[in-house]
Amino acid sequence: MTQPVTPTGVLSVTETSERARAVLDEVERAVVGKRHPLTLVLSAVLGKGHVLLEDFPGLGKTLAARSLARVLGLGFARVQFTPDLLPADITGSFLYNQKEGTFEFRRGPLFTGLLLADEINRTPPKTQSALLEAMQEHQVTVEGETFRLSEPFHVLATANPIEYEGTYPLPEAQLDRFLMRVSFGYPTADEEHDVVTRRLARRQEEVDLDEVTDAAGLGAMQAAVETVTLDDTVARYCVDLATATRDHKDVLTGSSPRGSLGLALAARGFAVIRGRDYVIPEDVKAVARAVLSHRITVKPELWMTQASGPRVVDAVLAEVPTPRALETT
Repeated sequence: MTQPVTPTGVLSVTETSERARAVLDEVERAVVGKRHPLTLVLSAVLGKGHVLLEDFPGLGKTLAARSLARVLGLGFARVQFTPDLLPADITGSFLYNQKEGTFEFRRGPLFTGLLLADEINRTPPKTQSALLEAMQEHQVTVEGETFRLSEPFHVLATANPIEYEGTYPLPEAQLDRFLMRVSFGYPTADEEHDVVTRRLARRQEEVDLDEVTDAAGLGAMQAAVETVTLDDTVARYCVDLATATRDHKDVLTGSSPRGSLGLALAARGFAVIRGRDYVIPEDVKAVARAVLSHRITVKPELWMTQASGPRVVDAVLAEVPTPRALETT
């Protein structure tokens, strides 16, 4: 069994890369055949971001979030978002202590390391907006008093793209808070067969996963990612891609500047997982769809066509010149 490791010093990029790959290997024991989507999710976590998992039911979104929390050694809380969920149900509230004669703050599920916001689009905007401050500022304000959240803190939210009855589209402001939107997609026939045979072989529903690191270890990994070199030409490439989405003929509103920053942050995490301490344009391309597509609004008159955020990103990637590959230093 791999024991969680709390580093006494700063991790190198090489050590971080090895640990990141060990995390993915362990999570793949539960989530079969989704190495690339899992790599994107871990890239976002290493970049200190939040992830929206949008896909059809039964494709492992909840399992991936729970497994990732277990392997990273983070506190885990799950909130099932429903139409009657109130902001206080996730932030916490003040309750009267009759014995002491005072009001005490009862912390909600937001006070954890990794929060699974399950079916986030099933709750009204008022409750959705309660997450905004937590996701951006890592704090919550209740009745005028501010409470800091634990570090690290990440939100993995799930949404079902095909169920519209009883759902509330996420406001653009909240979508913009997610560093990535990731889809797992259906498994291949061989992968689905592997899921069945593994379940039958272990004779139980749950997969016993080992902790590869802990909260302090993840913090050290994130600190190592902050040291990754991003050449100015690659930074300019990130800006050019985000800017190009605003000028595309099918787009009503393109990516905000958060998209440019998101490309840079996610690409650094992706580069580390790939074993490099510098970012190349291919890292940016690898994360571009997940980072930019949910920040794009297609013109209403094109909703019944094949125009979409991912297609716009693909077009932009084909049009914007790629910087010359960096030399290994």
